[in-house]
Amino acid sequence: MTYKVLSHGRVKWTNITKPTSADMERLREAYPHFHPLDLEDCLSHLERPKIDEYDDYLFIVMQFPQWDAASRVSRPAEVDMFIGSGFFVTVHSGELKPLVNFFREASQDPSVREHYMRRGAGRLMHTVVDQLVDYVFPLLYKVDANIRAIENEIFTEDARQIVQEISIVRRDIIALRRIIRPQLAILANLEDVDRPFIHEDLDVYFGDILDHMTKARDIVEDDAEVIAGLADTTDTLASYRINEVMRILTVISVIMLPLTLISGIYGMNVPLPFKDHQGSFFGIMGLMLLISIGMLLYFRHRRWL
Repeated sequence: MTYKVLSHGRVKWTNITKPTSADMERLREAYPHFHPLDLEDCLSHLERPKIDEYDDYLFIVMQFPQWDAASRVSRPAEVDMFIGSGFFVTVHSGELKPLVNFFREASQDPSVREHYMRRGAGRLMHTVVDQLVDYVFPLLYKVDANIRAIENEIFTEDARQIVQEISIVRRDIIALRRIIRPQLAILANLEDVDRPFIHEDLDVYFGDILDHMTKARDIVEDDAEVIAGLADTTDTLASYRINEVMRILTVISVIMLPLTLISGIYGMNVPLPFKDHQGSFFGIMGLMLLISIGMLLYFRHRRWL
């Protein structure tokens, strides 16, 4: 629970970390025109990205990926924003480092407040969203590095480890795709629709953010295609290795068939040729050896080995 207010000029920035019901009540008292459903949404961690427009403010819900090292997958971190004439409110869980660091810098450095807050709440919101979008790319570059590592190891004998790594990276790509895609509609809305409390010249800046997020989306889509191709390659290699093992086992089984037949015949309790001869054992073993060598040469001639 952290409720902090930062003011500079005519702009007031309220930053709430790990919101509670008491924080929302305090926010309602400070801004009585906020819709109760919007305040309720700030306490929910399951909200889909959206933008709700009112006469005098916007309520925006966005999500950005946050790396979970324990499960090795990107988790969505939600940030709720209220913006109107002279005020900007951010509500989040405190997991998004760019937002946390930016608010701390603005609190400690007057020059940062002067640079980013003197131009209005719209420019302040643009800066926050821009830094959060830029934060996405290191995660995408990490995925690219993981894919290159898989490409370098895919032809090794440790197929089980490769399959596991592909599954982990593939799950992360699916999570990133699910997080990034919905943000495009919100950024396109901020670029295209004019609001009185957001300066018109900001549409170009929001368009630039949209281009960056579109680039991030394209990177994720490319990674999805690459990892799918690597998965297919791994399946092909696994099938090939299984076929090789089955071929060797089949050759061994076929060679053993006549040897088993001969040993079975001479194991019968009936009179057989050379049964009482003292060299019969070595003769039978020599016959089995000749049959085995002959069959191996035949398989080699047919290119089955």
